[in-house]
Amino acid sequence: MESTKGDSSTSGYKFAGVSIDEGKSKPVISTDGLFGRRDMIKVVLLVTTVTLSCLLFYKSANNPLNMVSLWKTDCYSSKTINETSLETVQKREPVSELERVLMNAAMEDNTVIITALNEAWVKPNSTFDVFRESFKAGIGTEILLKHVIAVCLDKHAYDRCIEVHPHCYLINVTDSDQLSGPNRFMTPGYLKLIWRRMDLLKEVLGLGYNFIFTDADILWLRDPFPRFFRDADFQITCDDYNGKPSDKNNHVNSGFTYVKANNRTLSFYKFWIRSSRKFPGKHDQDVFNLIKNKQFVLKLGINIRFLDTVYFGGFCQPSRDINVVNTMHANCCIGLDNKVNNLKAALEDWKRYVSLNTTVSETKWNIPPKCGY
Repeated sequence: MESTKGDSSTSGYKFAGVSIDEGKSKPVISTDGLFGRRDMIKVVLLVTTVTLSCLLFYKSANNPLNMVSLWKTDCYSSKTINETSLETVQKREPVSELERVLMNAAMEDNTVIITALNEAWVKPNSTFDVFRESFKAGIGTEILLKHVIAVCLDKHAYDRCIEVHPHCYLINVTDSDQLSGPNRFMTPGYLKLIWRRMDLLKEVLGLGYNFIFTDADILWLRDPFPRFFRDADFQITCDDYNGKPSDKNNHVNSGFTYVKANNRTLSFYKFWIRSSRKFPGKHDQDVFNLIKNKQFVLKLGINIRFLDTVYFGGFCQPSRDINVVNTMHANCCIGLDNKVNNLKAALEDWKRYVSLNTTVSETKWNIPPKCGY
């Protein structure tokens, strides 16, 4: 807007290229009037903003948390308002409960740590308590605990989990009574638990999340990430390690895996789960060994690496060097009580080592041979 005269008088102004001067029969439009064009635009914008705000508060009236979640997860809303253009932008459907838990627990690179629990494993002073204690006693591991998702296979496990841990997810199952007990190795309940968790891990990959899956009977003593192979799609621990990280003849243990989300790993997990139907009565490790050299897997080009027991030890083959060990697994140990007691003994060995604050020349774990076979 610029004056049509050389002074600062308000007697004549141009509006959209039309001159309005005093003394002519055309109506005078005051620049300070409430209904000037600029002011009309301001009023319209103000009314629109107030209306949208009222609708937003009305929508959240039945759930006060909607106000927080709307801004936190707006990119997942089915419709959101672009504040600049006020245009309605289509977005994908709201997140599922699993996605919500994954988003809350994920690291910056979309990596989560997942463990599976049932009622027996989550009871006070049982496996889950020892598992969490190891993170707190470990070196560089306590910070990782906030990225752990406890997948609960029955309602009792979930109720206990939410009392002690921030990220718990309840699998919706109709046979939770068969999954809630100790489920000794290779019993029908054990096999059902194993393949239920495999279905979940496939779903996590499909949602684009990398994961470490860790059994709850594993002590986390050091941050494992520096020990992983950078170029590997799928990394797995061993009961017995032959010294060759690419050798598929290593005797694997699927209780600890690090998997990157991509088309290769998702296809591999789908094939792994489908293959279980061809081998009834087999657990995931057995099926892995039966399919690892199949033509389908070779064509996928998936990069598989096997982890050294020096760093990722277990009761089958304990780490030979406590100065570098990252995890210790209660494998080759039968019975929940045996596992818990021997995990506690190994954790005490670790705490004594940490208290020394020095490198030790000899590693000795207080674990009985065969751990209760």
